[in-house]
Amino acid sequence: MVNWVVSLAGPRRISLEPCPVDPLGPGEVRVRTRYSGISAGTELTLYRGSNPRLSKDWDDVTRMFVPRQTTVPYPLVGFGYEEVGEVVEVAPDVVDRQRGQTVWGIWGHRAEAVLPADAVQPLPPGLDPLAAVFARPGAIALTAVLAGDLHLGDWVGVFGQGVIGLLATRLAVLSGARVVAVDRVAARLGHACRYGARATVDAGVESAADVLRGATGGRGADVCLELSGAYPALHEAIRATTHAGRVVAAGFYQGQAAGLGLGEEFHHNRIQLVAAQVSGPTPAPGMAGRWTGTRVAQTFMELVAEGDVDPLPLVSHVVDAGAVADALALLDRGDGDVLQVVLRFA
Repeated sequence: MVNWVVSLAGPRRISLEPCPVDPLGPGEVRVRTRYSGISAGTELTLYRGSNPRLSKDWDDVTRMFVPRQTTVPYPLVGFGYEEVGEVVEVAPDVVDRQRGQTVWGIWGHRAEAVLPADAVQPLPPGLDPLAAVFARPGAIALTAVLAGDLHLGDWVGVFGQGVIGLLATRLAVLSGARVVAVDRVAARLGHACRYGARATVDAGVESAADVLRGATGGRGADVCLELSGAYPALHEAIRATTHAGRVVAAGFYQGQAAGLGLGEEFHHNRIQLVAAQVSGPTPAPGMAGRWTGTRVAQTFMELVAEGDVDPLPLVSHVVDAGAVADALALLDRGDGDVLQVVLRFA
């Protein structure tokens, strides 16, 4: 038998390739993939060759990037983190997962995977399986919102209205914030309005800092969430934030910080700049002992199941897995009508 997996042979060299079928061991389940969402952040950095892990090694002990001692281990196979599928085989000692059960989790762009039973979560009853590809993007968005420590009535700027930014807009609204959504794409700003944003800013024609300060009597936003991964957007988020306010940097920033001037508003307004990253035991400052990455993802899916968040309108393209090269090229072009691209496995 043959499995199929997405393989990256080098920058912009991607395909669906055959691979061996893994045996099932104790405590494991075999999952056949239905959908696998493509990340427009991390995965694009791998596809483009800009991800720092391609040129450096991560040292788990020092928690630092160090010079790479070996060549990049191409091909990179099985990356991806937005999967939903059906359990087709269960080890005899597994009692809490059943054949035919629809589950979500992280197992990469592959037709099937063998996983520990507790690594996949059952889909809530009645929920469209396509919604489960948003579990990880939703967790990233919720991590940023939790790191922002939002309060009822806060003015919050959300910079970047891609998939994660739009989900953060909705979650910030649910938290009681008065949200101003910032982007350059009119269609995305339209989604933000439908998710409850009080106002929107076309960053191509006006200053988000001016709009947020105008809306708050000159004070500025209490919190800004930056999710675009663009240094000029992070600079504008800092400019838009009130004295001693907080900016959450949750985008995946690449290269050197062109367009970010830390000697300006950041320095003079004593802005608190915090990083939010969903991986690890503590996704963001102030969450230790209460929130884990697993709890964040499960909470987001509960909000979806309860009807508080509807991510399905953000699915812009569903393509067969064999057309993965076209799907990544579509995201790489950065067209404004592209949001969540999903691979469909037969």
